[in-house]
Amino acid sequence: MLRSLVLLAFTACCLQAVAHPSLPRQVFIAGDSTASEYGPERTPREGWGQQLQAFLDDAYIVRNHARSGRSSRSFIAEGWLDGIAGEMRAGDVLLIQFGHNDAKAEDPSRYSEPQAAFPEWLGRYLALARAKGAMPILVTPVARRTFDDHGRLLDTHGVYAQAVRDLAARENVALIDLAALSMDWLRALGDEASKAYFMHVPERQQQDDTHFQTRGATMVACLVVSGWKRIDPSLAPHVVRDTDCGAPATALADREAQAHPSLVVNERDLAVRQPGPHGGAGATTAYPFFRDAPGMGFEFRKRVLHKGAGIGLHQHDKDEIYYVLGGRGVYELDGTTHAVRAGDALLTRPGSTHGIRQAGDEDLVLLIMYARKP
Repeated sequence: MLRSLVLLAFTACCLQAVAHPSLPRQVFIAGDSTASEYGPERTPREGWGQQLQAFLDDAYIVRNHARSGRSSRSFIAEGWLDGIAGEMRAGDVLLIQFGHNDAKAEDPSRYSEPQAAFPEWLGRYLALARAKGAMPILVTPVARRTFDDHGRLLDTHGVYAQAVRDLAARENVALIDLAALSMDWLRALGDEASKAYFMHVPERQQQDDTHFQTRGATMVACLVVSGWKRIDPSLAPHVVRDTDCGAPATALADREAQAHPSLVVNERDLAVRQPGPHGGAGATTAYPFFRDAPGMGFEFRKRVLHKGAGIGLHQHDKDEIYYVLGGRGVYELDGTTHAVRAGDALLTRPGSTHGIRQAGDEDLVLLIMYARKP
């Protein structure tokens, strides 16, 4: 029901807006430090708004007005929304993300009680966008990286995130539930791995679980665009980067239900010394990665052809790929020879004959992949 209301609101907004076809569509961000811009002196700290433009083509231009330390109340009181009002045109987009600082009851200049005051302040942003013929999009506050002693992620924005969801439903406004999207992402990452996305920077003695390093800002921008595409399908042709990011809410349950677990192995534990396959000369070393992993539909291995070694000529009944990792060789394919070296990829199709031999002084190192027989 909520999704239907959101889509209806989006359609109504777009029908009412009279955009300027010769100008790019402006994307304004009204928000706090999790979205705001930081100069090079603050590297690697970035807000997700800094990375948003990298996901969009030049039909959209991001105007990041987010300011560190601001709440929905203080952003307006200090005149930052007025700056947006002066630039906004019909057809533009206003992304509205607050909640981190609205919860600071110790600071009356920023605090907004979640049930009434917070949605009332957010309503001012909606009113501006509607008056300008722009599209408002409410964004729930991005999650903090807060895990308990049992490795469970805590919801630190609960009532504020829910207040945004409720307002979106009441006002028929588009919603990106960034709180839910980012919590699902963090749960899938886990406590330790997620530190690398936040400002955990030992050389600066920083352990900040609210603000992002570049990789974190990029991921959250991806989550924003992914959510935006779901409520506005017309955005998709203007997205220039993959947005298959994050994890579903079911990720942990799916992991537990796996028939066969994912694995990490090292070649030093796999090396098998063998003569050249298919009647090839010399000595080789094979590394049969995941040979015993059940349910695999393909073979993947590394083979090193030592000096003078080769894989003898043989005919194929399946597709097979060789990728040359290092050294030089001579590839014999359907009666012709090809000098190959690192970076070359070799595809043999069913019905072809091929063989390969090492050349020069260095070992010829191949990655090999082909389908397993059923």
